Amino acid sequence: MSVNVLYRATGGRDGRSGTLDGALDVKLVTPKELGGGGGEGVNPEQLFATGYAACFLGALKFVASQGGPKIPAEATVTSTVGIGPRAAGGFGLEIALDVSLPGIERDEVVALVEKAHQVCPYSNATRNNIDVKLTVA
Repeated sequence: MSVNVLYRATGGRDGRSGTLDGALDVKLVTPKELGGGGGEGVNPEQLFATGYAACFLGALKFVASQGGPKIPAEATVTSTVGIGPRAAGGFGLEIALDVSLPGIERDEVVALVEKAHQVCPYSNATRNNIDVKLTVA
């Protein structure tokens, strides 16, 4: 069964984006680094980074529930998303996920991260398209 959430964006990088039910409504701005004016608001890469981090933490909790250690409340996934020109033309993304699971042995964290990377919808969407660098704190 799939869950469908409807989103809408207007105005491109200098507009608004959100859910049709109004639960999310953000102002979009183009960063100065991309030739925009900057200012208050967010950009699509920030939205992608926060979504990926939250989704990956959910995937970690899912794989841990299948017989792994309990994910601590202090667990964090820090996502870094960069954008820039590609050698083949156009623009591409660079993604890094840094996972911290305090109180769990490093080897167990590495195993959980590898499993989560196989089930996370964002990881599956980017696989073979964007290189995702995974690190364990």
